[in-house]
Amino acid sequence: MYPLHKEQGRPHCLRFLIKGLGLVDVGRNQPNMVSSSEGAEVFFSREEIDRCSPSRRDGIDVQKETFLRNSYCSFLQTLGMRLQLPQPTIATAMVLCHRFFLRRSHAAYDRFVIATSALFLSAKSEETPRPLNSFVLVSYEMCHRQDLANFHYNMPKDWFEHYKECILEAEQLLLTALDFEISVQHPYSHLIAVFSKNGLLQANLFHVAWKFVNDGLRSSLWLQFRPNHIAAGAAFLAARTLNMDLLASGGFGWWQDFQTTPAILDNVVRQMLELYGS
Repeated sequence: MYPLHKEQGRPHCLRFLIKGLGLVDVGRNQPNMVSSSEGAEVFFSREEIDRCSPSRRDGIDVQKETFLRNSYCSFLQTLGMRLQLPQPTIATAMVLCHRFFLRRSHAAYDRFVIATSALFLSAKSEETPRPLNSFVLVSYEMCHRQDLANFHYNMPKDWFEHYKECILEAEQLLLTALDFEISVQHPYSHLIAVFSKNGLLQANLFHVAWKFVNDGLRSSLWLQFRPNHIAAGAAFLAARTLNMDLLASGGFGWWQDFQTTPAILDNVVRQMLELYGS
């Protein structure tokens, strides 16, 4: 968690700011992966992500990184809801964090500061901006609720400006690490298009599929698959959950509508089910 220390009479975010000032060789954290791409989007296999994550070099295994990924996604979901941001904006922030930690080690950065900055950046890029001060107040309160309740009289007087500075610096770190590529395509538009085409936009099937997409954000699926493939997996799981057969006569054109394949669908579905321990 974001530690606040005092050094030479002023609060100092030691662990975060030292790394942010370039005193850590972040170049060593660049993964050496073979990837597939289409347009501006680059995708990696799950094996590449698990094996080549820069966090491995710092002793963080796959299980631990999965926990860390889930924790910053939970943080972002709560922060976004408290700031009354739409789900696609929150989703974009999660994907930006996934991309960042594909290139940088979890051991080198405070994930909650990075997540806050990712949401601030996402809100601007998705044209749903909120005041920076709102991000500072809500994020800090979430990270330091116990400290504020029990030791508010010990808090540095300039904690607000200091935390704001950390968020703005993290925003620049994000942009640099991602080469200013912050565009994110989501499965939501594919779900809406396909379900609308087949007259199912108001059906329970659509809402369950939407939930599966949201849950899938906590995984590395967005680093592996195109959004239409993830949408297909979510729709398939929703149909299975509701005991519906989308492949039966009268169902909508499954493969044609989502432009996926059985092999890709199986891979997406299997990884989504892992989120529920299945």
